[in-house]
Amino acid sequence: MFDLTPHHEPPDPVPAVEAHLAAAFGEPSGRAGVTFVGTDRMEVLRFGPDESGVVRYATLGMSRVPMTDPAAALADPVRGPRAELVLSVRGGQDSVLRPLAVLAASPQVEGIVVAPGASLDVGGPLWDGAAFTAVLVAEPGGLVPDLALPEPAEAVRFLPLLPMTASETAWKRVHGADALQELWLKHGTDLRDPRRRAVPLS
Repeated sequence: MFDLTPHHEPPDPVPAVEAHLAAAFGEPSGRAGVTFVGTDRMEVLRFGPDESGVVRYATLGMSRVPMTDPAAALADPVRGPRAELVLSVRGGQDSVLRPLAVLAASPQVEGIVVAPGASLDVGGPLWDGAAFTAVLVAEPGGLVPDLALPEPAEAVRFLPLLPMTASETAWKRVHGADALQELWLKHGTDLRDPRRRAVPLS
């Protein structure tokens, strides 16, 4: 027997994601797009600077398809975690656009699931002249609330990225994400400062 039931493609969540980001941060002050072989186009939106001089960079397109566990035999086109990435930098660093797009494409390219507590290595400076070569994925919800999608799709989560120096990345690998964040808190580290030094690790 042939299955004659019509199969509908899940709706593209990206327009709703862009509207959700604009509701949180205002209209974008800039945008750029990058297309990688074998993936959908990834855009990065710039918002701000706000009244304190902080610029937000948010990916757009990572949530188009759910992230799939690399051990799964078959990717589900609807179910699975969806996310976008958000980076906050005082003064702005527009050269971060391509590294952010690379990170946003990594679930499709490398088959990974990006989740809070993970380290993402950029493979070079996060932006021109940056001392940071990786980011820590923080818990969502504080900056941008989750965006619910029609069932059975999971909500889109907006994951903050916290820049890490090489020494912080190595320390986090041994002691864990929570310990590093406690250390930052203890020292009053301004994680949005593009010129900050590594936190004392002793």
